[in-house]
Amino acid sequence: PGVPRQRSRRRKSLAIAYEAGQGEGAEPRRERWEPPRWREQLQRIRQMRSSRDAPVDEMGVHRCYDSGAPPEVMRYQVLLALMLSSQTKDQVTSAAMLRLRQRGLSVDSVLQMEEETLAQIIYPVGFWRNKVKYIKQTTAILKQKYGGDIPSTVEELVQLPGVGPKMAHLAMHIAWDSVAGIAVDTHVHRISNRLKWVKKETKNPEQTRVALEEWLPRDLWKEINWLLVGFGQQTCLPVNPRCSQCLNQDICPAARR
Repeated sequence: PGVPRQRSRRRKSLAIAYEAGQGEGAEPRRERWEPPRWREQLQRIRQMRSSRDAPVDEMGVHRCYDSGAPPEVMRYQVLLALMLSSQTKDQVTSAAMLRLRQRGLSVDSVLQMEEETLAQIIYPVGFWRNKVKYIKQTTAILKQKYGGDIPSTVEELVQLPGVGPKMAHLAMHIAWDSVAGIAVDTHVHRISNRLKWVKKETKNPEQTRVALEEWLPRDLWKEINWLLVGFGQQTCLPVNPRCSQCLNQDICPAARR
């Protein structure tokens, strides 16, 4: 009775597919999941974003810093703009950054500034009271621990008061020209779920970031935030998306046809 069982095991082992060059005893090959037709959807979004006229294009964080400033000052301004931009429209963030820059925006100038003055300058950005506190705390840490510059890793950036994963990844992209991960905000989170670019529905932007990084080719990680944020501002709106104007209407799982 033992012989048939041995033959059965042998037949099953022969049916396992191995990666090229691997022998028996290796891990079975796993097909990498990716959404159907995502390349087609992405190319159509690129078409819709080709005019680069969304608020993020004209007033996004990459437009908010003084490009002529010393590198460490420029990086600090990028981080500050990101902190201000949370739950705030690009137009409001851009205006607040302009007012700050008119006063000479640097680590030292913010450390010397009274909290009331800082509040008056950044108002009406969202949660401005909390942001005044976080900006002061973070700026003091940058002065003490980083010599007035900003950290160059996501792990260190997210330790700063008021800095979350999305801000950290964008800071790496814009300030350090380094891609450590995908920057996922509410637009990227919403659109990724609508297009079913996540294997199963995600509850928050951080879950979406992890899900996207599992399959999206790394050379697209930097582009995807800019593409989807502008697309979300103009077409794939949070409420009443403009599906009739969307080139993906025929291949979007969430389209209102």
